[in-house]
Amino acid sequence: MQGFTTVTRVGSTIRQFRVAVAMVLTVFVVGTIGYALFGLSAVDAAYMTVITITTVGYRELLGEDLSDPQKWFTMAVIITGVSTVLYTFTLGVQVVVEGQLREFVGRRRMDKKIAGMRDHVIVCGWGRVGRAAAEDIVNAGRTVVVVDMDAERVAELGMPTIVGDATLDTTLRAAGIEHASALIAALEGDAENLFVTLSSKAINPDLFIVARARQEESVNKLSRAGADRVVNPQELGAARMASFVVQPNVAEFVDVVMHERSMDFRMQEVEILEGSALAGISLRDANLRQRAGVLVLALRLDDGAFNTNPDPDTIIHAHHVIIAVGTDDALQQLVEVCA
Repeated sequence: MQGFTTVTRVGSTIRQFRVAVAMVLTVFVVGTIGYALFGLSAVDAAYMTVITITTVGYRELLGEDLSDPQKWFTMAVIITGVSTVLYTFTLGVQVVVEGQLREFVGRRRMDKKIAGMRDHVIVCGWGRVGRAAAEDIVNAGRTVVVVDMDAERVAELGMPTIVGDATLDTTLRAAGIEHASALIAALEGDAENLFVTLSSKAINPDLFIVARARQEESVNKLSRAGADRVVNPQELGAARMASFVVQPNVAEFVDVVMHERSMDFRMQEVEILEGSALAGISLRDANLRQRAGVLVLALRLDDGAFNTNPDPDTIIHAHHVIIAVGTDDALQQLVEVCA
């Protein structure tokens, strides 16, 4: 409510400032027309109005002996002009000060919100890759903090943002990297992504990092720096294009299941936790098709290898990852069974 009140007050001040500027212009126009009617040229009339409302008064252009109408008109211009100019100047200062206050309050609220986050995802770089990744992550129900150096580019995102250099430890800490679960390094250059990976892994060794690589030779460097996954968008895009040519139905089916959510079922991974009722029993005994209504496509084992289309007698252990397909309700039930 404090931030909302501040924004409302600043908006009201800006509107008042616009009205005040309009009043000053009105006084100037009326004064110029009035002095022109007293016989001054257009330039002299405008000059006379300006020196009157600013109380400068270099010299009297109407002559030394002013008539009563000229005196009354000049007094009216002085009173209205000086008051409106001072009022406008005061509002101008107020707009500047309150604009800075709004930015300060907004930044403090944002920093406080980020400090309270846990298991969020940090996206470094708000280019095409970072934007697409963040949108998919948010659609999956995860919280995202965006880090980018361009303040205007992230001004209206509607999600927590940090404006700064992502290669600096201070910027990463401001994004709550100590409590984050994953980070996407999607900066323009491979060198920058390498620095982000090194810095992030040094601060939070348990952080899951996905790094973008433009050059093939950068893949191994990013992996050695600590990136858990390295993605080359160009290669992925080329492979996807080829798959639409070679196996268009398979490629489209995977897209629909993984991204579009336009079908009644989707794919999900679920980790077997310590103490789970499934730990230590076989897939046959787990009977997930009957208990949860899902189809198990693969198991990821402790060593990271995939056991695709696993044998029903395969023993499930803690920290194995089940990759299954089913409806939203069935997959939610699978999560409960595996807990």
